Amino acid sequence: MDADVGKGRGGDALKLRERAYESIIEKLMARDFLPGEFVSQRQLVARTGLPLGAIREIIPRLESEGLLVTVPQRGIQIAHVDLNLIREAFQFRLFLEKEAIGVFTVQASDATIAALRAEHEAMLALALSRKLTEEEEARAQAIDWRLHDTFIDALGNSIIAMAYRVNSVKLRLIHQERYRIDGRVVPVMREHLQVIAAIESRDPARATEAIAAHIDNARRLALTV
Repeated sequence: MDADVGKGRGGDALKLRERAYESIIEKLMARDFLPGEFVSQRQLVARTGLPLGAIREIIPRLESEGLLVTVPQRGIQIAHVDLNLIREAFQFRLFLEKEAIGVFTVQASDATIAALRAEHEAMLALALSRKLTEEEEARAQAIDWRLHDTFIDALGNSIIAMAYRVNSVKLRLIHQERYRIDGRVVPVMREHLQVIAAIESRDPARATEAIAAHIDNARRLALTV
């Protein structure tokens, strides 16, 4: 077989695997798959529109990341939200974000921080003025997640970013199962603005304390709901 042809086929297979992985991750975050739900390989094929071979090859990766588990005689189970998952996911998040926000507090430009404040203040004002639509609540949720992602991105470390992303999927499963931002936009935006105020002080210790308090509040809510 021609070497270039072999490489081409290998590259195509790799792309399919990555597409299959990304598709399942996206569907987990979009709530197309529910925590604890059982699915078959063929159902994964039907929902992603990707080949069975690619789906089979990425299942071990998703299992190693704790997002799926294969249960004999029952099929593939989407990560089940339990107390252990909540504790571990929030602890992992806390460790990474405390370091990340310290870096962000020192390095972020004034313009970047001002944009974060403006986005949060606008959403808070809207939520205080009237009941939000589903679309507006979804936008508020995106603002919530984006702030935390911004801190991690400030590290400029692809290994950390990848690990954080996997943990973020678990956190979003927790949010979907235990509590959502629906009806909680005002307190969430206020907590974020406290974090932003700490960042504006350019004091890493103060910012670290603020993010730790915010994450602990979310963890306690997830454990008690």
